[in-house]
Order: sequence, then structure tokens, then C-alpha cells
Amino acid sequence: MPYVDGFVLAVPKANLEAYKEMARIGGEVWMDHGALSYVECIGDDVPMGELTSFPRAVQAKDDEVVVFSWITYESRAKRDEVNAKVMADPRMRGSPDNMPFDGKRMIFGGFESFLTR
Repeated sequence: MPYVDGFVLAVPKANLEAYKEMARIGGEVWMDHGALSYVECIGDDVPMGELTSFPRAVQAKDDEVVVFSWITYESRAKRDEVNAKVMADPRMRGSPDNMPFDGKRMIFGGFESFLTR
């Protein structure tokens, strides 16, 4: 079963094209280093919940869109190997100050798959 890194973040609508370009480069880098898949999704039907929701989780503002993404790997060990290569890749060099979103509000984590169809 694949190992999955998942991400949820809020991107200002004004920065969406810059985010898409960053994601295109990231997807290329992750795949070049051995990820099985790389998926980026822009929220289309993501309602604000009363207690919990994707927008609440990332403290999305009115001028932001929620992005949900994931990367799959053969295993956690392969994920760790791929991520080390990704972080050393010169295409990933950039200042955190130039990110098109607030990284402090990004939610991320690694997950073991238990069911795929």
C-alpha cells in the first residue's frame, strides 16, 4: 500500500497563479526523485463549517482559496529518501519569504494507507 503525505493550505486568490507555477515545479521535482504520484486540488465546494472544516483548519480568509494536495510513495522509507533528495534539489531553492501562501497555516502529515481501490 502506498504511503501518503497530505497537505491543506490557504492560498490568496491573488497568488493562485504563482502557487500553480510553484506546484508544477514541485510536482516535477517529486516525480523526478521517485514519488508515485503528485496531486494538487483547488477547493471548489469547501463550505465553512460551524466547528470544523477545511477553511477553518487553515484559517482561510475571504480572499483565499483552500488547496488540498497529496504525494504518494512506495513506503515511508521511500518517502524519507525522496524528500531528502527533493530538499537538496536546486529547483527547490527559494526563500520562505517568497512563498505564495502562509506556510504557518499549512497542515501536513504522513499517512499509511490501509485501503485503496
